[in-house]
Amino acid sequence: MSRPGSPTAPPHGETLTYFVDGMDCASCVQKVEKMVDTLPGTGAVKTSFTKQTLQLTLDESQTPRGTLEGNLRALGYTPALRGDADNHAGQVHGTADAHGHTHEPRGANPWYTTNIGRLVLLTGGLLAAAYLLGFLAPAFAQSFYMVAALIGVAPFARKAWVGARLGDPFSINMLVTLAALGALLIGEAPEGAVVVFFFAIGELLEGVAAGRARQGIQALVALTPKTALLVHESHAHEVPADSLKVGQVVQVNPGARVPTDGTILTGTSDLDDSPVTGESIPVMKTVGDSVYAGSINAGGVLTVRVEKTAEDNTIARMIHLVEEAEGSKAQAARFIDRFSRVYTPLVVLVAALVAVVPPLLFGQAWHEWLYKGLALLLIGCPCALVLSVPAAITSGISAGTRRGLLIKGGAALETIGLVSTIAFDKTGTLTAGKPRVTDVQPVNGTRQEVLRLAAAVESGSSHPLARAILKAAQDEQLSVPSAQDAQALAGQGVSASVEGRTLLVSSPRHAAGQFSLLAEHAQQIAAFEAQGKTAVILHDGQVPLGFLAIRDEPRDDARAALAELRALGISTVMLTGDNARTGQAIAQGLGIDVQAELLPEDKLRAIDQLKTHGAVAMVGDGINDAPALARSDVGIAMGGGTDVALETADAALLREKVTGVSELVQLSRATMNNIRQNIFFALSLKSVFLVTTLLGYTNLWMAILADTGATAIVTANALRLLGWGRHLKPRTADPQAASQAQVAR
Repeated sequence: MSRPGSPTAPPHGETLTYFVDGMDCASCVQKVEKMVDTLPGTGAVKTSFTKQTLQLTLDESQTPRGTLEGNLRALGYTPALRGDADNHAGQVHGTADAHGHTHEPRGANPWYTTNIGRLVLLTGGLLAAAYLLGFLAPAFAQSFYMVAALIGVAPFARKAWVGARLGDPFSINMLVTLAALGALLIGEAPEGAVVVFFFAIGELLEGVAAGRARQGIQALVALTPKTALLVHESHAHEVPADSLKVGQVVQVNPGARVPTDGTILTGTSDLDDSPVTGESIPVMKTVGDSVYAGSINAGGVLTVRVEKTAEDNTIARMIHLVEEAEGSKAQAARFIDRFSRVYTPLVVLVAALVAVVPPLLFGQAWHEWLYKGLALLLIGCPCALVLSVPAAITSGISAGTRRGLLIKGGAALETIGLVSTIAFDKTGTLTAGKPRVTDVQPVNGTRQEVLRLAAAVESGSSHPLARAILKAAQDEQLSVPSAQDAQALAGQGVSASVEGRTLLVSSPRHAAGQFSLLAEHAQQIAAFEAQGKTAVILHDGQVPLGFLAIRDEPRDDARAALAELRALGISTVMLTGDNARTGQAIAQGLGIDVQAELLPEDKLRAIDQLKTHGAVAMVGDGINDAPALARSDVGIAMGGGTDVALETADAALLREKVTGVSELVQLSRATMNNIRQNIFFALSLKSVFLVTTLLGYTNLWMAILADTGATAIVTANALRLLGWGRHLKPRTADPQAASQAQVAR
């Protein structure tokens, strides 16, 4: 979580990342943030209770590192400086995996070996002993209960004192300490001991919930093999997977996991991508196809060219996104944070008034109303309320990751379910992004000459249409000349110097501004576009050399996905730079509205116009989609898209299935429903106990159940989200869309 309003990084500060053992709940993070906020020279603070990490920039001329670490220990946490590139060499704690993520050995320890686990066992044992003494030696039982209460409350009292000294006087630990000590003072030692025991159980439950979330990250790390078979001079030898460099070639044997993202050079095999994308059916891949790190080779031997290093492959990106998911808080989480800052001091004030006003002003019994005041302190503990949002968000994001839905934080997850309109790019998003050249019509010269020169102009472009032209030239074994001074004209085409001439491959719309087309040429282009094909013109300045028609078929699941979104009450529109006739032909087959012939700036205006009717999401995959992805309320990138699109977007569809968009909406709504349920459970349980306490029906140990019980309910409810998606069945191609595609062919 990024601390709201945190100061800018000190000019001479050093970036430090700590593993903070014990900082495994939302309230723990709040305590650490408040403490760091009081230290001069700190900035760029990020905390995560799922990772148990604290990252900050520290100017040691203002606050020595020892002071920061001492304060963390005083709060009850054990800091260990992680050995990333920004930290001092040699300060490594724990072991680092291939992605540079340090995993502390303590993080995998069973609950009963943790500090809070040992406290639960100790206080539970003392309570059991005291209870037995009540039968065997009643005179000693009360003293044993006092010992149990004092031993149990000691660590919480120490944290409360340190928190108050460091700027957090109204902490949860302070409330429990006051209640336990108050119970001892009014002669209710057994209830004071039970209060401490149940509170410790609640703290343990929060740690268990965060541990479940951390297991998801550790499972992702385990997907990537530690070693790879590097091919060198026709021989394969084993090397560490994190040592692979872009351009090297690795061999993937049957049954082995792919060590990194790459492109198949030789071989054909079924790839099980389910560990990475959630796709349940193995995918047949062959030469030229992309493979993911962590996928399982279920068939033949493959040789793969490395395209991504260990720090940048698919698994590393997934880990990074899941770890950073807390950095962007949902609006509900921000509200709960603000609410708790006012709520806890208010609880202390109300409890104090309940304890002293009736005896002082109305002559009521001091014992009775002091007891009720202490009970109110316990009922008012905001543990469950504070946990309600981050537990659900973390579980929702982890569940999405298992289905290949990568979400960059709580704010994005919340907003996706609230959008009223989703805008789609066409090429590579609603269509498969694998267009092919269907027609080459020369104006001057031969068909082969037009294709050869067009391929030369497009040789430096990664656009799907450019790849289609290059593949067509390759298939016909044409000799493509080299090109110089290549330049992409956004939304218009590409120009390059080829064989001493400046040639352009342009859209008809752009070319029409350069010269007038003959009627027969215009008719030919119109005929191509009416068939759903994209037409481009090869021209030398104002002299047309030929026309090329390219067709990109809709994705098999596009029509079904759009129908699902409409069923969810969401409007859809296609925003494309393609010509109006082609856009209309594709849109009609899919059942979606369309705005065509849009330049990148036109897409921005279209997004702004759509936003006047509610929140808007944009789905795209290309460089020209990045501005629209950023301008929309939620940007969603197709997983096979450009790095720019993936970095700009708030979410990514790793499976490259359009149905992933509707799954994102459903996951968002399920998560927000879970959050509302959590808040309802927490407040309802507290309200019931508040009334019963004032009426005299609730004792102290029952009051602590208002907090511990709510924490248990909220935790269990949030963990239900980890199983989200199991009810969703694998989809097959939409029959209607498939039949229409056959007709188009």
